[in-house]
Amino acid sequence: MAKVSASETLAPKVMDVGEGEHSEAEPSGGVRLKKELSLVNGVAIIVGVIVGSGIFVSPSLALKYAGSKGMALIVWVLSGFLSMIGALCYAELGTMIPKSGGDYAYIGEAFGPLPAFLYLWVALFVLVPTGNAITALTFAKNILQPLWPACEPPTDAVTLIAAVITCFLTAINCYNVKWVTRVQDSFTAAKILALLVTFCASLAYLFSGHTENLQSMMQGTVTKPGDIAIAFYTGLFSYSGWNYLNFVTEELKDPYRNLPKAICISMPVVTLVYALTNVAFFAVLTNDQIMASEAVAVTFSDQILGVFSWVMPLFVALCTFGSLNGAIYASSRLFFVGARNGHLPLAISLIDVRRLTPVPSLIFMCLVTLVLLLSKSVESLIVYVTAVEAIFILCSVSGLLWLRYTQPNLQRPIRVSLLLPISFLILCTLLVVCSCFTHPLEVGVGVAIIALGVPVYLVFIMWENKPSWLLSACNSFNVFCSKMFLCLPEDSKEL
Repeated sequence: MAKVSASETLAPKVMDVGEGEHSEAEPSGGVRLKKELSLVNGVAIIVGVIVGSGIFVSPSLALKYAGSKGMALIVWVLSGFLSMIGALCYAELGTMIPKSGGDYAYIGEAFGPLPAFLYLWVALFVLVPTGNAITALTFAKNILQPLWPACEPPTDAVTLIAAVITCFLTAINCYNVKWVTRVQDSFTAAKILALLVTFCASLAYLFSGHTENLQSMMQGTVTKPGDIAIAFYTGLFSYSGWNYLNFVTEELKDPYRNLPKAICISMPVVTLVYALTNVAFFAVLTNDQIMASEAVAVTFSDQILGVFSWVMPLFVALCTFGSLNGAIYASSRLFFVGARNGHLPLAISLIDVRRLTPVPSLIFMCLVTLVLLLSKSVESLIVYVTAVEAIFILCSVSGLLWLRYTQPNLQRPIRVSLLLPISFLILCTLLVVCSCFTHPLEVGVGVAIIALGVPVYLVFIMWENKPSWLLSACNSFNVFCSKMFLCLPEDSKEL
């Protein structure tokens, strides 16, 4: 993680191999990521990333901790509302600090390099790869389900398919950004259509006289704050990804206009679709059926679609495919920016000189995700991932308030009411505190992982007088990656 002079050391050595190649560079002649994302692409990224495995994994957990269908539905709607408030706060942050990297950039701007590094550290080993692994495994389970209709697909087959799809989407992201956006746009439209078809199927079921599952909707409602907090965690996990467009602000056309527009279009759409999907599940299935199912959508299709029940796993696969594609695209930019700032090895900040994509960052993210594909307890993963993410989202929104105080004259194309960030801070703090009483181990593990990043920062970032052998090893690794992938640091020019 040692900093190395990219322009003086790395670029000349790389050109020994890549001599004669000409990149599609900016007018300055430097190698840079291009602004290729339109408003439609931005909406597709947000909706596409959010609507993934969560809506098919979380309904049973939300109902388990909410206690009743009515309370679970309230949790889903309020989770969308809370995410919308957070997204609006991020719209101000994203237009005030128009840098890629999302929370990493905002926390660094407000509180300095150590908190920013801790976010990058946790995102690198917990938030992003775990979310990607869950999504890939959900895709694999559902794409294989029609082949094993009477039982669960073999674990080895699921893991293999998850690994293959992760590698395939990484390859697409490495090759061409336009291919990524085309895949994202197509699968986002397909997944919204699939969820609407689910709702329409449930309406047909209701109109045929089956209304018994929607009676006494509030019966059994849980009132314990800790359980309600975990119910919200499962809901918020399904909305996670609303801040991913902020990771790629530098590649968004006219970010001052398109970033807030994309958020304001996407979040109400997702909340409405999620609410309708849950109503569909609740109308067709009993409480016991939902809580006993690890794949609510498959149980739903078995109950209502009969011989066409294979359609639902296919719909789920469409949703998770698009979600994983968007997550890989956005998260790779987070680590690219972190490496560019010296918080990760320089090799991760290199850009392919021909395709102008951050190939090393994408490949590194793929490798970490592959390691985590053996995840077992989805419930525990959701709790500690959401708890850790909530802590850093709190830091980002606190940074908004802190910058309002310390830099009141900073240009703010969007300026939200103070009521929004303050309300968001209070609600998220209550959720984190309440969850500590019911799942102290998971929350404790998340906090411990954050704390572990401090000594890593002190050794690899703060320690200035590093031994020459370490600096030489880091530089050799960076040059090796540069030559292997034909990549250069950002703004490097051919010699």
